[in-house]
Amino acid sequence: MRGLKDKAAIVTGGSSGIGRACVERLCEEGCSVTFSGVSDIGDTTVKELSDKGFSVQFLRGDMAEESFCKELVATAAGQWGRLDYLVNNAFSFTATGLNATREEWDRVMHVGPVAYATMGQLAFPHMQKQGAGAIVLMSSISAHIAQPDRWTYNAAKGAVTQLNRCMAMDMAPAVRVNTVSPGWIWTREVDKAANADGGGREKWGPLWGKFHMLRRLGTVEECAAATAFLLSDEASFITSTEVMVDGGYCGMGSEGLGEASSFAGSE
Repeated sequence: MRGLKDKAAIVTGGSSGIGRACVERLCEEGCSVTFSGVSDIGDTTVKELSDKGFSVQFLRGDMAEESFCKELVATAAGQWGRLDYLVNNAFSFTATGLNATREEWDRVMHVGPVAYATMGQLAFPHMQKQGAGAIVLMSSISAHIAQPDRWTYNAAKGAVTQLNRCMAMDMAPAVRVNTVSPGWIWTREVDKAANADGGGREKWGPLWGKFHMLRRLGTVEECAAATAFLLSDEASFITSTEVMVDGGYCGMGSEGLGEASSFAGSE
């Protein structure tokens, strides 16, 4: 994609899942990438990607801590001599409802939208100085729908969707800000749910796939592709926009793909 080669990016939560796929895709496009994570798996990720010849750097820390956000931006800019892109991906999967505690609310908001905002504030001066930059916020279909026992997670993702618009307005014209909102993606959390219920992907993939018009779950690579596009010059006139990587999930009503659907029998 145009414009990504020889640029520098930060990806939060880049050790695994969608974040890892974003790190690898940006490296493949010629970017140097600094990514964060909360576990030592980040060291393994660095080795795997470095062995492929990519320029990567890992910092372990908690995105809820402002001091770590400052360290992450300063280290990345110092290592690569520039900062062109930011992918705010790290998020706390704190999903509770009626019984949500203040501590759980604090955690999901500070790892999520508060950290997203803080990282944007810190990255913006570097991008503005260069005269250009782009930011992607990772949101979710959960920002748009109600789900059982999901007050914390869904409210936090909803905040990200609105934060996107406000950041885009205040950072224009130098920096573009957009959102990627995945549907059901085969990540660690989804795999965990499939295995916990028994049967794994073979059983639950086709069943959960029916929630989507495309009748399957998405992949982390598909989310990374949308992210790379929004960062690239191919999306040079796109800002304050949300790209739904959801296989049509949010486009379906209550009828879904039931027997009355025109899709019935097409498999």
